[in-house]
Amino acid sequence: MTVMGNLLIIFVIRSDTLLHKSMYYFLANLSVLEIFYTTTITPNTLRNFLTEDRSISFVGCFTQMFFFVALGGSECVLLSVMAYDRYIAICKPLLYSNYMNSSYCFQLLLLSYFVGSVNSLVHTVCASVLPYCKTHQVDHFFCDIPAVLKLSCRDTYPNELVSLLVGGFVVIGSFVLTLVSYICILRAALNIQNMSRKPKAFSTCGSHLLVVTLYFGTIISTYMLAGFNISTEQNRVLSVAYGIITPLMNPLIYSFRNADILKAIRKTMVKINA
Repeated sequence: MTVMGNLLIIFVIRSDTLLHKSMYYFLANLSVLEIFYTTTITPNTLRNFLTEDRSISFVGCFTQMFFFVALGGSECVLLSVMAYDRYIAICKPLLYSNYMNSSYCFQLLLLSYFVGSVNSLVHTVCASVLPYCKTHQVDHFFCDIPAVLKLSCRDTYPNELVSLLVGGFVVIGSFVLTLVSYICILRAALNIQNMSRKPKAFSTCGSHLLVVTLYFGTIISTYMLAGFNISTEQNRVLSVAYGIITPLMNPLIYSFRNADILKAIRKTMVKINA
């Protein structure tokens, strides 16, 4: 369902020329991220539910960790980029086409992937060099950083510090930039004299703000508050929220709360039926 929903968003945006704008360009790439993001853990998790063999190799475990953290970090940065796009569209509409041209949008997209990959590489390398001699059972449904670090027989405080500093820079930094963008958007919207334009200004941000709240809330709770001894059960629930539920809900949130996407979906369905 997650893959189909996100593929539908990508297909609709590519097929409708009216959606060939920077906002929907970022939305299509968010759907691409979501597909790969959830695919790194969900298929293997389903296999574990259906079979007795729940093993994963050392290399496979850290490969899964790298891609999951890389794609998650990239999504954090991309969500802040989408908030910046909305800020330019609402606060500087006359300069929007100059700011958000295709070249600049592509550079912002590459920045998202670069930051996410570097962040993940630091975490994965630091975790992979630790000695693991306590047990070989990961108390989680995938190879997440906190769960894997618990298996090491060496003090993991340096790793936790790196996770807090480097991961915090990416997650909290992206969240703060998103928050600043929306504060500026709110101020600009409240200053709009034409009352009929206010609902439109807020509606373009509503879907994105809902996704941001759900995603950043669970990510920060898992990785930034790990030092406050979150239980394994709570960690699993939060992981399900940002790793499985959010990629599933994003297409629904954006399609049902965005008039342009709904209109494009109806147009696509009419073409298919014809």
